[in-house]
Amino acid sequence: MLALAGFLSGSLPFGWLVARLGGMDIRKHGSGNIGMTNVWRVMGWKAGLTVLLLDVAKGLLPVLLAGRLMDTVNPPGLTISGRAWLLLITGLAAILGHTFTPWLKFRGGKGVATSLGVLIALYQLWVLAPLGVFLLALATTRMVSVGSILAALSVGILAVAVPALRPYMAFGIPVALLVVWTHRSNIRRILDGTESRVGSGKKKPAAESAQADQ
Repeated sequence: MLALAGFLSGSLPFGWLVARLGGMDIRKHGSGNIGMTNVWRVMGWKAGLTVLLLDVAKGLLPVLLAGRLMDTVNPPGLTISGRAWLLLITGLAAILGHTFTPWLKFRGGKGVATSLGVLIALYQLWVLAPLGVFLLALATTRMVSVGSILAALSVGILAVAVPALRPYMAFGIPVALLVVWTHRSNIRRILDGTESRVGSGKKKPAAESAQADQ
């Protein structure tokens, strides 16, 4: 039940909904992705920030509520390891719901903002480390994709390197791999030297960008 609740929460396509409220199908503009980055580029910072906060919340809230439910019900025989696994499954389900939303033919966003919400719930103060990696990479390269990929990899590394986070290793490593996989088209453009940079002012034709992001 927790996994289903997490998946349904994550599957809410807030990027698509916010754009539709603005009279636009975001899948036909920019990269065609429903995530915060594309909404920000196409519709401006207000719409982008709204999507960011909502996508973070749909990863954060299911994990927090799952933890609160376990504290309230206190199932007999539930170990610390068992609790960690239930939280992991809930968080991973939320991310998969975002990435493969059934409401849009199983084509969603890249999972970065929703992963951040799950990370805040699980890693707590340790979430500052991948956030720092993201901001440093963004400031250095001006590429959101580079920051997202490196931050995701740091999540996996932290899960292995920090003893307190090892119960969440089964979350950190799959999430790192999932984010890298969903950014495979960005990686191709980075290698080709055609990836968009923040503040570059260069926009691709919508059809071309959407095809490149498939």
